[in-house]
Amino acid sequence: MIDTIIPKAMPGPDMYKLFNQMDEDNIILSFKGSISKELLSSIYDIMETRLDQTSDDQQRKKKFYHILVESLQNIFHHMEGVSSVEKGSLDKEAMFMVGYHPATGYRILTGNFMKSDEVPALEEKLKKINTLKPDELREYYREKLGSTELSDRGGAGLGFIDMARKSGQKLEFHFQPVEKGIHFFTFSVSIR
Repeated sequence: MIDTIIPKAMPGPDMYKLFNQMDEDNIILSFKGSISKELLSSIYDIMETRLDQTSDDQQRKKKFYHILVESLQNIFHHMEGVSSVEKGSLDKEAMFMVGYHPATGYRILTGNFMKSDEVPALEEKLKKINTLKPDELREYYREKLGSTELSDRGGAGLGFIDMARKSGQKLEFHFQPVEKGIHFFTFSVSIR
């Protein structure tokens, strides 16, 4: 008599459920983990190859790629402010997802830890950007470009303005407190 082996449930997440959820949300790429310049370079290469394989409008692909680079650079630079002492093993960890559907376009979602004391200024900036019309965004961009004022990260703070301009959409964001002095920043932008 042959013993019947009854498989035990695998530990960890239900991969089939996760697969179906990602399929339902049209996720074509996702990542969670440590962010480095080398990783970002690899992601850009992967997405460039994937874009070459789609029959999507060339203009929309160009906008998407530009916004992808800008949003991932934002993760990388905002994470620099969160030290390993403050966030333990999650130092430099973040996540992002890219969704695509031919009818609705691309969607880039990012999430990263940031210092709580930086939240009010970033939230105010994002809210301001979302109130501006396209011509006002263009003028605001030019104003910031001509400004000698640099952020703590060395830029003039043009990234979010540029993403709003290029996408033509409102920027979606949320700040969730996770522990004393640390928030999790979720950001999303659509490219239609």
